[in-house]
Amino acid sequence: MAKLLAKAVVLVSVLLSTGTLARSQTLLSPLAQSSATEPAVTPKTPVTIAPAANDRDISRRLEGILKSTGWFESPRVSVREGVVSLDGTTNTQEHKNWAGDLAEKTQDVVAVVNRLQVRTDVGTTFGKAGAEFKRLYRQTIQSWPLVILAICILAITWLLAKLVAVLARHFLSRRITSPLLLAVMVRVLSVPVFLLGVYFILQVAGLTRLALTVLGGTSLIGILIGFAFRDIAENFLASLLLSVRNPFRSGDLVEVAGHTGIVQNLNTRTTILLTLDGSHVQIPNAIVFKNTIENFSSNPNRRATFTVGIGYESSAAKAQKLISQVLLEHPAVLDAPEALVLVEELGAATVNIRILYWFDSTVYSPAKINSALLRQTKKVLHEGGIVLPDPAREVVFPKGVPVTLLKNDAEERTLSHFNSIKIGEGLEGDDASDTTEGEGNLSSETKEVCEQSENLAVQPNANLLKD
Repeated sequence: MAKLLAKAVVLVSVLLSTGTLARSQTLLSPLAQSSATEPAVTPKTPVTIAPAANDRDISRRLEGILKSTGWFESPRVSVREGVVSLDGTTNTQEHKNWAGDLAEKTQDVVAVVNRLQVRTDVGTTFGKAGAEFKRLYRQTIQSWPLVILAICILAITWLLAKLVAVLARHFLSRRITSPLLLAVMVRVLSVPVFLLGVYFILQVAGLTRLALTVLGGTSLIGILIGFAFRDIAENFLASLLLSVRNPFRSGDLVEVAGHTGIVQNLNTRTTILLTLDGSHVQIPNAIVFKNTIENFSSNPNRRATFTVGIGYESSAAKAQKLISQVLLEHPAVLDAPEALVLVEELGAATVNIRILYWFDSTVYSPAKINSALLRQTKKVLHEGGIVLPDPAREVVFPKGVPVTLLKNDAEERTLSHFNSIKIGEGLEGDDASDTTEGEGNLSSETKEVCEQSENLAVQPNANLLKD
């Protein structure tokens, strides 16, 4: 019987629970349907449960909160018409700002007057410093695994960058002849590998925003440094372009910005010339790149010129023939291109004849050849009866022309000596020879000048010119 009664009780309870669940589902179904069809609405303003707070409640509430923190000494809060005034002392500026923010967020507060004083005594300052050191020490202890990981990543990326640099130099050395351009391309390919490792470290450390901030500041500093070192950057870019275009090589005789000399060195800052006087001239690469470069060694054959003035009573054709014979017989003058003897202009007292000839600059010196040709030209013109008059001059004698009579025999002999030199008479000396003792062997002196300066330390930087 007891068992039957227990079974009945269980059956009734199951039926009751089943009916209650059905009724609850029936009652909740409209709400569920309405919530499924209508969007939820969030109130835009906070709902105030209690009526407007009075000034006494606000001051009591804020003062209790300030005392409970333990950050403030003798905190006092006064409220009048919703304006909160905070008084007392605290140790840090952060606590003062925190109290002001707390008062602003309190209900029915209109304004906040924060008169909290920050303690600035020596003991407090050292206490702050000690607390900051402790905080940094704890952070260092906690972050030492990240530091070790960062060091490992930097080492690996540095090795990878070195490997990329070696491979890039191996593959590009056959295609790029300029040493400077090759070094720049190797760095362009290897530096991004190292920067990728630095970026990965910042990502792991969670300092991506800090990295962007630092990069922004670095870009500004880079602009300032760029203006400060504008000349250095300009010379570097000019050296890069010069090494790519290669307008001259080591040992070439060039003229740049009014300086003539033999190219000794081209580095990242200057181009060094060895003048024919034995001096070293350093010209900034920016000036070299912007100016006209005259390379005398690009073509070994050079043309030189000089001018001779003959009298109007002399035959210009005969003078041309005599000078052409001198040029034809001289061993330093090239047969091709052909030497020219041209009547250039009719001057005030002379007919000016311009002589143009070609010679090998790698063998002969232009100054020595010019001296030899002028000497021989003077001789053949004088022997051929060609007058070489002095240019006309106008001389004014305000007080007249003084006349002095020659009385002694010595003066008469001197005057007769000058009058004895007649047109067509040969002059004494070795004017007909191709070279004289003063002119040497007409050879170019550039080789000797270069040999003298080979052992001199001109510039510690590497030469960017490819021999």
